[in-house]
Amino acid sequence: MRGGENGSYRVVGIDPGLANLGLGAVEEERKQARLLGSVLLRTRSSDAGPVRLMALRDGVTAFLATHRPDAIVLEAQFFHRQKAVSFKVGQAFGIVLLCAADLGVPVFEYGPLQVKQALVGTGRADKGQVAFMVRALLEMPRQPSTDHEADALALALTHLQSRRLSAALTGRA
Repeated sequence: MRGGENGSYRVVGIDPGLANLGLGAVEEERKQARLLGSVLLRTRSSDAGPVRLMALRDGVTAFLATHRPDAIVLEAQFFHRQKAVSFKVGQAFGIVLLCAADLGVPVFEYGPLQVKQALVGTGRADKGQVAFMVRALLEMPRQPSTDHEADALALALTHLQSRRLSAALTGRA
């Protein structure tokens, strides 16, 4: 497993979307997670598709360069009834995969049910409960600014929990 020089482990969670892409960076050291930062990247629907994709690429690249993650976590994508929405989310997903490949950072995926189960203890949790747990686990003074940022941070925290569980099961804890 990758990790920082001082035993820390940095994760960037990403809630992909073409119009709104949430990014959240968390660092774990001695089994304690702390917030490094979060941001919402927005693109305008009036801009041409390639312009929007370049804006996302530039924003994701800058965030990753700032936070230097050991892992990137994306929300697993499922087929939506709305094919146009799925296609746009898929484009953003592809941009993130490209940015990760450029940096040689491994990518992990978790579905919404896994995130809710990991953070709240039930797959039936709502967005407010997940955001509350993100705030509590990261000891934030208030909840993240947007649902997209909360989702990105929730993904990062889910990966940290999964990593700890995997280490415990394999005797590397």
